Amino acid sequence: MKNSNLNPRIIALALVIATATGIALFPMIKQAQAIQQTSTTPAVPAQSHRIEVVFILDTTSSMSGLIEAAREKIWSIATTMASAQENPDIRMGLVAFRDRGDAYITRVFDLSEDLDSMYANLMDLRAEGGGDGPESVNQALYDAIHKVSWSQDSNVYKVAFLVGDAPPHMDYHNDVKYPVTLAAAKRRGIVINTIQSGQHQYTRPAWQEIAALGQGEYFQVEDSGNAVAVATPFDEKLSTLAAELEATRLYYGDADTREKQQAKLDANARLREELSTEALARRSAYNATASGKKNFLGESELVDAVTSGRVELDEIRREDLPASIQMMAPAEAMGVITEQAKRRDALKQEIRALSESRNRYIKQKVDAEGGADDSLDEKIYRAVKGQAASVGINYEADSAKY
Repeated sequence: MKNSNLNPRIIALALVIATATGIALFPMIKQAQAIQQTSTTPAVPAQSHRIEVVFILDTTSSMSGLIEAAREKIWSIATTMASAQENPDIRMGLVAFRDRGDAYITRVFDLSEDLDSMYANLMDLRAEGGGDGPESVNQALYDAIHKVSWSQDSNVYKVAFLVGDAPPHMDYHNDVKYPVTLAAAKRRGIVINTIQSGQHQYTRPAWQEIAALGQGEYFQVEDSGNAVAVATPFDEKLSTLAAELEATRLYYGDADTREKQQAKLDANARLREELSTEALARRSAYNATASGKKNFLGESELVDAVTSGRVELDEIRREDLPASIQMMAPAEAMGVITEQAKRRDALKQEIRALSESRNRYIKQKVDAEGGADDSLDEKIYRAVKGQAASVGINYEADSAKY
């Protein structure tokens, strides 16, 4: 009779094979479970908030004072928008307009998170032409609605501010009249606010009607914009810190990418050269906010890309790295990136703290002079605060940033 007991060596071999097979199959089993879980329980994407704002600006001769105010205050307006609890992404655009027979009827600068480049366009605008009463307001509104790349997302706060001192020409042929354009704006969820510069009696009723049809608000300011202009003891230091913050950026990429990066760097250099110290301080405050991050970084910025985990340093071709670290060993290059990231965080914290001190200083000055309810800054802030709440963007009960 044969022995029915199995050979111990055979049993041991079978156990080893079974264990090895289980280990080998374990990742596949876990992957299958993950796929099954993903297919039955879809992930909920994180909610993001966005503001898209276009300024439709009359650039005829009589608007010189308000254009200058806009140049000085655009950064404080952006910082005020960025102060929402939800840290919204901000895209800003510009439509400059004059009238038929002038150097141009409209110039359209599309929405962009690169506020530096948009601001450079604003700096190029000169108040010229006009002088004959009504302007091409109808064309400006039409182009702002139809030639700007507005989001299709109904959860985005989309808003335009029409700024001017003259009523629209209603006698032009081949001209889409503003009631038609404003109906299109309403269908697309774009709010139109109007800001009248000066007190022209024929402008007020048209501006009020445009605001009503645009689901927005009407404001009137003086030719200077009633802008709050307070120099502070913190402005010089903030402008210096802004330059130091920009020095922490390292860019990578191919030749085409570098060309785009250089255009942004050129715009930055121009701003540092031509902006007032007060405007540079306002810009530094915006760039230190979560909303201002994309304007500050631009495209393909190495420090943020690597420290955030979006890009692995060893995946980038050596020739695409910044020249300053191309010849470094990977560990040495990573050390430079880490140090730049630490330096950047420290600078942002210092800028935020100084900006808060600056805001308190200005508020005390403004309150002592009776407040700034009639200023361009406050009126834009009140409109944004009330309208943005409809898409879940909320602001505290404080005043605008100056």
